[in-house]
Formats: sequence, structure tokens, C-alpha cells
Amino acid sequence: MAYSIYLVRHGQTYLNRYNKIQGWCDSPLTPKGIEDGHEAGKRLAHLNFAHAFHSDTTRATRTCKYILDENVASSADLTPQALPSFREQNFGYFEGSDTSQAWLMIGADHGCRTFNDIITKYSIEQARDFTKVADPFHDAENNEEYWQRLNQGFAYLDQIANDGDKILLVAHATLIRSITHHFAPEIDITVSPKNGSATRLDVDNNGKITVAYFNRYQDNAEY
Repeated sequence: MAYSIYLVRHGQTYLNRYNKIQGWCDSPLTPKGIEDGHEAGKRLAHLNFAHAFHSDTTRATRTCKYILDENVASSADLTPQALPSFREQNFGYFEGSDTSQAWLMIGADHGCRTFNDIITKYSIEQARDFTKVADPFHDAENNEEYWQRLNQGFAYLDQIANDGDKILLVAHATLIRSITHHFAPEIDITVSPKNGSATRLDVDNNGKITVAYFNRYQDNAEY
């Protein structure tokens, strides 16, 4: 049974605009964020999605709706559903913090000043572990906790997918970077996926996942 998962990053939010860390916390889409959703929908409008999912955040839910509003190929009865397993990483104490300041606090003990410093010198997996250690409440997810819930999400998709299905999944930047690095470590994830961009995962008959492309948003690209 082979199928494809179209991972789309939600539209811009106010916390994105203000350069704040946004994991389990949420904020509304900006006017640009609404446009991001509609533009993503136009780029994917020709794809017949068998299922549509989004994380259980408002930003992903709204973006998913705007994408489907533009779709001309999927069934009119297609109803998007929430999949909490694909919520963004939990940054614990650092939720809502200034992004630059937070990553300096997390990375300083490891000789790093930015998120990209950490994932370049160490890895995106270790960045999660560093975040949990630096969190004074230790509420942030470490890598083991994070992948435990993501694997539950992938298992669910594998259960409901039929051969040849195209599945829409609206999610988040760090989640998309993490999944991409997990299945295709050769891809450069130091560039964050743009709001409204698409990353496609292909699942083969043996359950092996490959990354067909990452952070695609050009109007003339193939999806």
C-alpha cells in the first residue's frame, strides 16, 4: 500500500510576525497568514485528497480550511480532522519567548547562540533535549517524548490510508524540519519551511517513508 502525505506549514501568525517561539501555544493568523493558506490551496488545488488533517491548533485548523476552500479536485464531502499527534514541539517555559533570546539561553552552555547553530553543530534531535534541560520546569519535550507521539500519528495514517491516497496534513515548521531530517538527513533544514509551503512524504508498500521534496512554494512547481 503506497500513499503520499502533503505536509503544509500553517500561514503566518502574529507570534511568527513578532519572532516569538510558538509550539503548543497559539496565536491567530495575520492577514498575510490567511493569504498564505489560500495561496497554498491554489498551488495544491488540482490534487484529489482522500483525507485532510491538521494539528489541533487554531493556526493549522484555519489554514487547512483555506487550503480546501481553493481545492477543485477533492470530494465536496471531505471533512478535515484534527490529529493532535502532529502538534508542534512543546517548548515548555520558552513558549511565547523572543526566539533569539530563547535559543541563546538554550544553546549557551553548548557553545551556540542560535537554533541553527545548535542543529548544525549538534542536531535537531539534540536541540529538543537541550531545550528540556534548560527549561526550569522541564515541561519541554525531549526527543524521545516528541517522537513517541509523532510515531503514533504516522501509525494512524498508515491504518486509514488506501493505496494511491493523497493525504493533506497541515502542521508546523519545526515539526516539518524534524520529520524531513529524520527520513532524509541529507536535506538542509537550516532554512525553515515558509508559511504555506509544502513538503511531500511518499510511503511505499513496505511502509518506508521518503521525502519527495521539502519547502516547496513556487507557483510553477510540480506538487
